[in-house]
Amino acid sequence: MNLQTLLEMPGPIIADGGMGTLLMSMGLAHGEPPELWNVNYPDRIRSVHRGYIEAGAQIILTNSFGGSRGRLERGGLGERCAKLNAAAARLARQEADAASHGVVVAGSIGPIGEFFAPMGMLTFDDAVDMFRVQAEALVEGGVDVLWIETMSDLEEVRAAAAACRQAAPGIPLVVTMTFDTHGRTMMGVTPEQAAAAISELGAAALGANCGNGPQEIEQVIRKLHAALPGAILVAKSNAGLPRMEGGRAVYDATPEVMADYARRVHADGARIVGACCGSTPAHIAAIAGALKEVA
Repeated sequence: MNLQTLLEMPGPIIADGGMGTLLMSMGLAHGEPPELWNVNYPDRIRSVHRGYIEAGAQIILTNSFGGSRGRLERGGLGERCAKLNAAAARLARQEADAASHGVVVAGSIGPIGEFFAPMGMLTFDDAVDMFRVQAEALVEGGVDVLWIETMSDLEEVRAAAAACRQAAPGIPLVVTMTFDTHGRTMMGVTPEQAAAAISELGAAALGANCGNGPQEIEQVIRKLHAALPGAILVAKSNAGLPRMEGGRAVYDATPEVMADYARRVHADGARIVGACCGSTPAHIAAIAGALKEVA
């Protein structure tokens, strides 16, 4: 199934939940690049995708959030960028193709993790080049959409979008930002500014992910909906606020809490609803169940 076909279907659309949360429960070490598991432990990655699909997800994101060449280079993995991203896409594609319902595979593209000039050393052209390698590999591996996520800087969004257009002009884009600083992104972007800028990029959908829990994302979705009433909006909240236990982040929002969030955020204007850090297939199953009631 492609994204356009899914969007033409009536009712809310269910996206998946957190990847890193589950990988850490399987033994991913602190600081270990999750993308390495695409080649070292492919069965574990496929099991995560399968769990979300069985929970009702209609969109699954590849295990490639930190897979830009710039980010991988910091761990000495820059030369393996194409291989790791293509593997991520193939694993998700295999599970989507085996599903009993239609599933869209989204190629996850997260931030490089460096500041743009003049605050830092990263230039727009360098960022485009880094993202393009990743996007090309994700498309080669079989993604249906390129999903730019957890962004805080509109310049980085533009660079990632430009790279995706260069790599695959015909593949749709989805863009989500993280508004975790008093209703703005870390770089000061408001939902209204994000709506204006992302709509100019021709994204098929836009929205918010990660952040400080459901309440925050509900407020952002309301503002995005007011700014762009006709846009397809995405909400992927963390499972509550994290607290540290034994050096790891623990999230307290239960599946029931996330089901309530799903009802509210859908009423606020979100068409695509899933979850982010701290969530599991149980949370997505609860979200899917809750949104069936309002479909």
